[in-house]
Formats: sequence, C-alpha cells, structure tokens
Amino acid sequence: MIFVDTHAHLNFEVFKNDYRQVIERALANGVKGIINVGSNLETSKKAVAIAEEYPAGVYAAVGLHPIHAKEEKFDEVAFLKLARNKKVVALGEIGLDYYYDKSSAELQKEIFRQFLKMSHAVSKPVILHSRDAQEDVLSVLMEERPEPRGVMHCFPGDWPYAKVILDMGLYISFTGLITFTKNSNTFEVLQKVPLDRLLIETDCPYLSPEPYRGQRNEPAFVIEVAQKIAEIKKISLAEVAQQTTKNAQNLFKIKNR
Repeated sequence: MIFVDTHAHLNFEVFKNDYRQVIERALANGVKGIINVGSNLETSKKAVAIAEEYPAGVYAAVGLHPIHAKEEKFDEVAFLKLARNKKVVALGEIGLDYYYDKSSAELQKEIFRQFLKMSHAVSKPVILHSRDAQEDVLSVLMEERPEPRGVMHCFPGDWPYAKVILDMGLYISFTGLITFTKNSNTFEVLQKVPLDRLLIETDCPYLSPEPYRGQRNEPAFVIEVAQKIAEIKKISLAEVAQQTTKNAQNLFKIKNR
C-alpha cells in the first residue's frame, strides 16, 4: 500500500536536525509522497529546498499563513518566483484565521485573494486554511472566476459546510484529529464525503494521531488517519490508500517515489 501525506511541515524548526531521517522513515513505511507546506516566506523557501534534495516523492507548497498577515509583508514577487519552481505543487497554506485575531480580517482577505490569483497565474491548486472564518472563506472563494482547484486542509466544519466545499469542486483533507475526536459532525462528514474527494495528512509536527499523542507528529503516522477513515467508512485500508493516493496525484500532479 502507498500513502501520501498531503500536508506536512518538515520545513519547521522542530525538524531542523533530522528531517532526512524522518523522510526515510516515512518512505520505509509506505508513505511515498510528502508535501511540505509553507507558512511564510522563510518556511516556503525551506520547503522548496528540502523538495529539491529528492528527485521524487517530496514536494513543496508555498504560502503565507493568515496568522502571519500582520507580522510579515506579503512579497508577491518572491512568492511568485517560488511558485513557479517545478517542485512546488500548490499555493498554501492560505486562507483566513480569526481564532486569535480578527482585527486583521481585511488584510488576511486581501492576501488570500492575491494568492488565489497567483494560483491561476501558475496553474497550481491551493491548500486552504480556515479557522473560525467559514463564511468569509467561502465568500472570497466564490468571488474567484474560475473557482480555484484545491483542498480544504484539516477540515474544520460540519456536513453542510463540507457539501458547499465539495460542490465547489474542492477536496477535503483530514488529520490525526479524527483518531481521537468525539465530534459527531466530523464522523458525519467522513461517512458522507465520497472517497474520491478525500485526502489524508498529518499537519506534522502537530495533531499526532492515536497511538502517538504526546509525541512529535511525522509523515509515517499518516497511515493512522487512513486507518480511521477505513474504520468509519467500513472499507479496507488498502482501498483508502489506493484512492487517497490517486486523489493526491490527480490534484497535485505528483508522482510517488
């Protein structure tokens, strides 16, 4: 079985000394694709640098996370240059986050719109972040013509919200949160979302799944996410692996190692 971790942060400081070993451990456990996702210009550059170390299997996404909107000026020229790199398969993570600070909402939306336009310019999908901002995220997405291709990462909502996301042609991705949450909305979404619209991710180093809670998360653990999806949908792990890998390949135009 082959798996793809569609959202990792091996470009973060916590992996500085051992990201190569972490990648090799993932590859040895059947995780043959990893997308390292940027949160600002520095981590986006690092994601590209790591991806360039590997001829296949390791990729990058570049973006400015909305929580950094006030502290880091959006450098369109620099991000556009990175976005055109052949190892970059998406723009992200981008979106809106009002959990800590809603005062920057308008600035967040402006940066979000610019990245959506950039995604069209380079013909690459987007990796979307939404936290306490569902209505505004949908509003900005619906402004775009054509509507962007992409995925709502670490899906944050209920079935009605998921239905809107799916109707827009986007994918939905889940993390290790599903292995220990008791939120009935999450299970309803997992049951109803078609398997051919699902992706799996770790969002490492965060959100470690059972049985690794309390440890640093890493791409090898994405198999636990796939296993939980198989359990909830009452299908085999092999079927989840095959289809979610196919979904990742279709959206990001990647080849596994």
